[in-house]
Amino acid sequence: MKILRTIGDVRDAVRAARAQGHRVGLVPTMGAFHDGHLALMRHARAHNELVVVSLFVNPTQFGQGEDLSSYPRDEARDAALAEQQGVDILFAPEPAEIYPDGFATSIHVSGLTDVLDGAARGPHHFDGVATVVTKLLGIVRPDTAYFGQKDAQQVLVVRRVVRDLNLDVRIEALPTVREADGLAMSSRNVYLDADARRQAAALNGALSAASDLFASGERDAEAILAAARRVLADADVTPEYLELRSATDLRTLDRVDEDALLAVAVAARVGAARLIDNHLLKGAG
Repeated sequence: MKILRTIGDVRDAVRAARAQGHRVGLVPTMGAFHDGHLALMRHARAHNELVVVSLFVNPTQFGQGEDLSSYPRDEARDAALAEQQGVDILFAPEPAEIYPDGFATSIHVSGLTDVLDGAARGPHHFDGVATVVTKLLGIVRPDTAYFGQKDAQQVLVVRRVVRDLNLDVRIEALPTVREADGLAMSSRNVYLDADARRQAAALNGALSAASDLFASGERDAEAILAAARRVLADADVTPEYLELRSATDLRTLDRVDEDALLAVAVAARVGAARLIDNHLLKGAG
């Protein structure tokens, strides 16, 4: 596996692979790899001749008071894990390589970024995500880019960017990878102490309770949400938001007669961590 630091070196490597007719897969990450990241890498490895993983803690998607400075970083560990999955290139640039002096462009996706994490974290968050992902897609020009369904709103935003800007790439979202007790794997899970770790399991528990009610035939959004709220309250977890929205455009639903995201993330501060999670409900429509 090659560790590359510059855009020029990545483009040269991809160009050489393209000359041999190879397919290129990209897994964008901020590092601190867990089994969810590794599953994306393995899937990319199985479907592409060249696999590129980006490792870049993107400063523009963090707001004031968020955990940019403390975000877990261990490049040597991440590189070893990526190499074990058969990754060909780890693209680990410095911030100045991605945002050189004079950088003045930002991508904003209206509508999808106004709710859920966009409302909770502020408009800068998804502007930063959309901008850095667009840059990575332009640098690597992959056939397919792979994301985790845990970040469901992010996936919708990226897909809208690809559609609206006519980018020649396929976006594939893979199922959330979970711990044995159902907690969605996240780089921020390292922030949890033992008590907070037990409490955090309530996020998936709440979503599972609501999903079970939906599976039993309930279609009223408020009843479904109430089932999730009860589990969170029993665990003394106060969510930043708990919502049921369309899985295609994030509009609020009163009834689940189409594919829906149950809280395109339950966002809750548990101990020192901000955690998100979601379940997809397959509507009859």
